[in-house]
Amino acid sequence: MTSAVMTDQDFMRIALAAADQARALGEVPVGAVLVKAGEIIATGFNQPIGRHDPTAHAEIAALRAAAELLGNYRLPGCTLYVTLEPCVMCAGAMLHARLSRVVFGAADPKTGACGSVLNLFAEAKLNHHAELTGGVLAEECGTMLSEFFAERRSQSRNKLP
Repeated sequence: MTSAVMTDQDFMRIALAAADQARALGEVPVGAVLVKAGEIIATGFNQPIGRHDPTAHAEIAALRAAAELLGNYRLPGCTLYVTLEPCVMCAGAMLHARLSRVVFGAADPKTGACGSVLNLFAEAKLNHHAELTGGVLAEECGTMLSEFFAERRSQSRNKLP
């Protein structure tokens, strides 16, 4: 019997489920899944507010968990799926980890470091490069973020005297 091969969309749906965990905690709903050889090694979701940690992004959580599990800070042969285009901090961590591939959902026109604002993965002067795929389930990923921020704005307006 053969097992089904999971697609980028399948892994991104799992990242969306992780993002929903962040949303349930009142955090910006971003989720990440780290995969090696078709197997999920780690997941993460945004927690900078609850952890009082500006580095507690979904990607960093997944990278830390995977590195701990695999016993190595280098993660060659791994793919990271994340619902929002990574920022400079997260992209830098991914490059240091030597990921083979990064797949993201929604573009981030304000802080995206995979092509929206700048593209660290295309910087020729850097010593490592990862394959980059953007726009996987972009509509679903973007909708989750848009709805979260619309709800936040509504709550803020309702608190005004």
